[in-house]
Amino acid sequence: MEPEGSVRRERYRPRVQPPPAKRLRKRHVGRIRSGSRPARGPRGTTAGLAAELVRTAARSDPHPPLGRPSHGHAPIPCDNRPVPTHLGKPGRLLAVILVTLLLAILAACGGTPPSPTANATPTASARGSDVPNGPSTPAPSDDLGAVYAAIEEQVVDIRGLEPRRPVEPLIVSPDEMAEILAELVFEDAPEELLLAYERLYQAMGLMEAEASLADVYVDLLESQVGGLYVPDGERLYVVSQEGELGAIERVLYAHEFAHALQDQHFDLESVQVDLVDQTDRQLARQALVEGDAYVLNTQWMISHLVPTLSPDELQELIESSTDPEALAALERIPPIVQSSILFAATHGTQWVLGLQGRGGWAAVDAAWERPPESTEQILHIEKYEAGEDPLDVALPSDLAGRLGPGWEVVLEDTFGEHQLGIWLSGNDAPSGIVATLPDVAADAAEGWGGDRVALLGGADGETAVVLQTEWDTATDAGEFAERATAVLEELGVIGLVARQTGSASVRVFIGSDDATLLLLDRTLGHTGA
Repeated sequence: MEPEGSVRRERYRPRVQPPPAKRLRKRHVGRIRSGSRPARGPRGTTAGLAAELVRTAARSDPHPPLGRPSHGHAPIPCDNRPVPTHLGKPGRLLAVILVTLLLAILAACGGTPPSPTANATPTASARGSDVPNGPSTPAPSDDLGAVYAAIEEQVVDIRGLEPRRPVEPLIVSPDEMAEILAELVFEDAPEELLLAYERLYQAMGLMEAEASLADVYVDLLESQVGGLYVPDGERLYVVSQEGELGAIERVLYAHEFAHALQDQHFDLESVQVDLVDQTDRQLARQALVEGDAYVLNTQWMISHLVPTLSPDELQELIESSTDPEALAALERIPPIVQSSILFAATHGTQWVLGLQGRGGWAAVDAAWERPPESTEQILHIEKYEAGEDPLDVALPSDLAGRLGPGWEVVLEDTFGEHQLGIWLSGNDAPSGIVATLPDVAADAAEGWGGDRVALLGGADGETAVVLQTEWDTATDAGEFAERATAVLEELGVIGLVARQTGSASVRVFIGSDDATLLLLDRTLGHTGA
């Protein structure tokens, strides 16, 4: 038994999985002040999302009564993140995700498309345009305005938000969209920032040493473009090979028009601007933005798209969910980047459905007034409802100076529960559109209270990583420390875990060599120093 107050350092100690009783006990501790932690539900299953979407699509009143939560938090701005905002929902991947959800919904409905409702067929728009009824075909260019107007009216009817300004869509070719995205992406994440995150991910074992983060984004640009809404200038782009609007193009347009409505009512830039070195909060905000749009888009597909498609068009839409090029590009992306791209779509959709189930679209509107502060709040909606914000975690202000001459802090950020869960998955990091963390990683990441990670560089090319974490309880901290120690060995990373006995704080140190690790331990090893 260790003396009280001693520092426990663990390196390469094999992981012993706790029995189920221990993992279940964990769910009954936490920072929620009511005295117990609600049990965690299913981890993002497609069937669960489908069932909720079927239920919410059937509601006729877009604004049922709701007691609005208190608005104690003003939107916090954000910028400069490792996954640029403009890559948060690549177009062809967006179509794959939406059609995957749609297929699950059709299965939940008995395998057949839902019957048209009173509002299912395109109607005359507010602009006075008429669209023929019946199965749709790619519209000639002179009919595009009527198709756009009908989609807009249908989306507005579902969401309950009237457009405040007209939206002028631009149809561009895939090559043109790639050029637009390249300019936006590297403006959001300049080369030096991408190189810093690349170095951090490689040091932590999240990327292969020879992998390039910039190449990952170029790969996405070449294979995933499909649609885009840019708040700066209120520009809406839809990609089309032929300059026409088939089923996929209409899906993408409905999704991007949803973002235009968000921008006009809630100001997207005010929610997603200036969150420098706050990736976890940025991912949470993107989950609100994309979850809102995905739920709306899927309900629009159920009510207005599927009933109008011919069998051939429906088959084409279904086949888009297995787009081999889009899925292959996704598989080439390191899980830490892949999961950041998909988090907003998958977990954001589930989170918005949770809000909607409590109070309809009015509950979602209220969330824009009090946006989520962490991925923990997205993964555990009860923590958002309880107002349980992340703890402020700060690393020593003289961190580089403590290591000696020539050292500098290259990057600081907050990982959050979601990204820590990916790291804690080790070699079993989840991949794919509907992916879940291994239980051992999810359990070790749950109970997260806050964190701060720093990447440091030495005069002779050394690399050091310091990860300071705070947990809800000492039990949570112990589970994280145990799993983190196992992951260091599993990933072949030179590192150690330091924690005072009984403390809810844990530090992880990673060095490019043994000498760097020894320096970190000697100067920073006592947790809380």
